[in-house]
Amino acid sequence: MAAPDRPAPTLTERRKAATQQEIALTAARLFAERGADGTTAEDIARAAGVSLRTFYRYFRTKEDAVAPLLADGSRQWIELLAATAPGTPLLAALLDSARASLTPAPGRPAENLAWTRGLLRAMPEDPALRDVWHRIHHDAEAALRPVLATLAELPPDSLDARLLAAAANTAMRVAVEAWAAEDTGPTGAADLAETAFRRLTGPLTDPS
Repeated sequence: MAAPDRPAPTLTERRKAATQQEIALTAARLFAERGADGTTAEDIARAAGVSLRTFYRYFRTKEDAVAPLLADGSRQWIELLAATAPGTPLLAALLDSARASLTPAPGRPAENLAWTRGLLRAMPEDPALRDVWHRIHHDAEAALRPVLATLAELPPDSLDARLLAAAANTAMRVAVEAWAAEDTGPTGAADLAETAFRRLTGPLTDPS
C-alpha cells in the first residue's frame, strides 16, 4: 500500500524553513571565509539579516547553524535512493544516487558544495563543527537502513542491513571529506564516491 501523502507545508512553515536555510548558508559562507574562531553568532545573524534572538530561536550554537546545509546533502541522497526503481542492482542504485546528489543541479547549486568544502576544511580545528558533521552522519545512517534494506531485500533490523547502512554512509562521508581536502572541481566529489562504492562492491552487494 502506498504511504499517504504528507500534508503540504503551511506558509509559516515554509517561511521558517527558508529563514533557517538562509542562516545556514550564511554561517557556512562565514566559516569558510573566516574559520569558526573568527565568526560569532552575532556575525551570522547580522549577515543573514535576522536578529540575534531569531538566530537563537533556530540554533543553540553558531556551529549548529550549518547543520541544515550538511543534512540537506544526506537527505537528497537518501531520497534519490528511496526513489530507485524496484529490481535495480544495489551497486547501480548507490552509484546513480551518489552521483546525482553530488553533482550541481537545480536545487543542488555548486555554491552549496563549495560552502560544504570550506566547512570540512575548517573542521580539523573545530571540535564543535566535527560534532555537527558526525551527528548528521549518525542520523543519515539510521535513515539509510530501511531504504537500503528494501533495495537489498534484507530485514531492516538485521545485522546485514545495519552493516550495509554503515558501510554506504561511511563511503559517502569519506569520499566527500577526501574531495574537500583536494583541489578538484565539484564533480570530483561524485567521482570519489563512485570509487569508494566500487571498492566496497563485495561487502555491499553480497552480505552472505
